[in-house]
Formats: sequence, C-alpha cells, structure tokens
Amino acid sequence: MQILEADLTNPEHASALVSLLNSYACSPEGGGTALPADVQHNLAAALLARPDASVLLAFADETPIGLMTCIEGFSTFACKPLMNIHDVYVSPDFRGQGIAGQLFAHVESIAKIRGCCKLTLEVLQGNQRAQAVYARLGFSGYELTPEMGHALFWEKKL
Repeated sequence: MQILEADLTNPEHASALVSLLNSYACSPEGGGTALPADVQHNLAAALLARPDASVLLAFADETPIGLMTCIEGFSTFACKPLMNIHDVYVSPDFRGQGIAGQLFAHVESIAKIRGCCKLTLEVLQGNQRAQAVYARLGFSGYELTPEMGHALFWEKKL
C-alpha cells in the first residue's frame, strides 16, 4: 500500500480521484447520489488549477483505495495558513486497516511544511465511524470558549 500526492496531469491519478470521489458521493455518508457528469469530467482539471489544493491517493498495488482532498485556507486569529480536509474516503473493502490514519499522517506532514497552524475538517453528525477515527487522531469539536459552545458548519448554496 502506498500514499502519494496525486499528479492530476497523470490520467491514472485523475481517474482514481474521480472514481473514489464518485464512490464516496454514492455512499450514505456522501449523500447517496453519483457526481454529475460535468463534475466527473472537469474535477481533476479544476483542482489542478488551484494551487491551494492537494489530493492524496492511497493505492493497494495498482488499485486506488483511498482519497483525501484538501484546500489550504488561512487562520486570521493565528495569521497563518491552515489545511482544510475536504474529503476523506477509504473503499469499504479496505477499511479498518489504518489507511485513513496514513492519509492523515501524510497531509499533516504537508501542512507542517507549508507552515499551517492546524488541520480542519467537517464531519456529519451521524457519521459515528468517521468521528471515532478523527477523535483517535486528535481532532475535536472547535470552540473558542465553553460559554459560546462548539462551532456549527452552515452553508448557503449559490
């Protein structure tokens, strides 16, 4: 098994990205719906055009089995970059083998090299399995003070 930073100009890496992300999208944790055709067609090129994006892939021999997409952001409170982990997916047949932990270790090393102050991620309330992995890896709910409570992730679709 190997973890590598994807070269999205490589058709095999681009295909692995789309295939794994589509599997994630089709799962209950990903919403249960395949990615639209235009997303599947344009995703690799769109991420490649973003210098703040990193895609990690896990392979077992030649088979893509894990994915992590990350987008660098910025912490105004720390005046440093941060790394937001946007997607984490391990193929069901390969779960429980420490692959997610290896993906997280790899992105943490990238974030440290870039001078990031923290890793961030969002997780669905009902995804207890992912929450257990993230907690084991040192993640916790974000709060500035106990009086104000934990941060909530909201969205407004455009």
